[in-house]
Amino acid sequence: MDENFATALALSRAYASGRADPVNTVRSALKRAQQVPALFISTTPERALAEAEASAVRWQNRAPLSPLDGVPVAWKDLFDISGTVTTAGSAVYAGHEPAPTDAPLVAAAARAGLIGIGKTNLSEFAYSGLGLNPHFGTPVNPFLDHGARVPGGSSSGAAIAAAAGIVPIAIGTDTGGSVRIPAAFNGVVGYRASTSRYPKSGMTALSKTLDTSGPIARSVADCMAFDAAVRGTTMARTSKNLKGQRFVVDPSLIERYSVSDAVVANLRRLIERLRDAGAVVDARRFATLEQVHDLIRTHGWLGGLEAFEVHHALLDSPDADRIDQRVRTRLERSRAVPSGRRDYLLARRLELIASFRHELAEATLIAPTVPLVAPERAPLEADPERFALVNLQTLALTMPGSFLDTPAVAMPSGTDEHGLPTSVQLMRAQNDDDVLLDIAWSIERQTFNS
Repeated sequence: MDENFATALALSRAYASGRADPVNTVRSALKRAQQVPALFISTTPERALAEAEASAVRWQNRAPLSPLDGVPVAWKDLFDISGTVTTAGSAVYAGHEPAPTDAPLVAAAARAGLIGIGKTNLSEFAYSGLGLNPHFGTPVNPFLDHGARVPGGSSSGAAIAAAAGIVPIAIGTDTGGSVRIPAAFNGVVGYRASTSRYPKSGMTALSKTLDTSGPIARSVADCMAFDAAVRGTTMARTSKNLKGQRFVVDPSLIERYSVSDAVVANLRRLIERLRDAGAVVDARRFATLEQVHDLIRTHGWLGGLEAFEVHHALLDSPDADRIDQRVRTRLERSRAVPSGRRDYLLARRLELIASFRHELAEATLIAPTVPLVAPERAPLEADPERFALVNLQTLALTMPGSFLDTPAVAMPSGTDEHGLPTSVQLMRAQNDDDVLLDIAWSIERQTFNS
């Protein structure tokens, strides 16, 4: 991607001024999509080019459908796109019939003029935080340690598509961290929306309670622009003044989740920049987060129980042998869980969502997105036990927010001594997405870009 048009909003301005046109942009994106192995499971060139030609006419007539008309986008292969098979990253699902219609979120993006160029790779069934896939290959970011690092999961291909400049925006899903983790590992922005914000139909489920969607992009502003486009609203044009804005950090998270020195150092650096900008940053222990941690440790992961329900029939069929063994093992852990456990977790979840809102008291929580930089891929592919351990470590800081349905924005916070990205996540109470996005954009404009 031309670095001058590396963001969706920059590309939109280029369309408006005539410095770029959708047809050439989409052709270029389709070409780049083939240059990173295992990144896309399928592409849709005929549809994309037809839509690009229609978009070019609208821009010539100064009548775009939205500011993002003509912007190429990639979709995680959990979303139905008319005429394509939704594989969910699985060899079993690859034999399914093509989807007859677009998922509602895909259709909303098309109505706003965004142009889908294809469907990106992922962890099978979206059930891993590391992004390995033995069926379609594991996509890797060629710009990080010569491609030796895991992409993060489960929205692995989506994050690399944005980070490598294939498209300005890629859409992932997040059940336990699957937008935020790959965004963190690849040095881009990922927005986990509250579960009620976007429609879930037409999207292959993992957990009916925790599943949600969100964009991955190079900027918070692009995530906001996508959100406005698919919801038919107008994107805010002014960011909040950080002076007087209230933030909180929970120092106990650092020790509880063995957060690395580089991640901690860059988190503290961001906190100092916020204070320099006039923000108020308090440090205090969050009882709700500790309770969620203990609940997951003692009673299991709600998303895991619901994932087993989704895939129960498959696990009992001959096709079970075709599932990635790492994914199958994790799914099977929920088989022996007592009946009634899910109902108990759902009831506790409602209590803890209310508790977190009260404890947060209209502030924004800042925490590491992941406790480490992207680990090396080869050792994880070779050792299933090491994979399982690192996978849980990787998900540890994002799972509580998913359980509490916090809208969250993962943002790059810097790099370690080897140039590998670190990340922080900003979280607000359930359905406080608009305020969260405004604050994240303010941080992007007033600290990272200052």
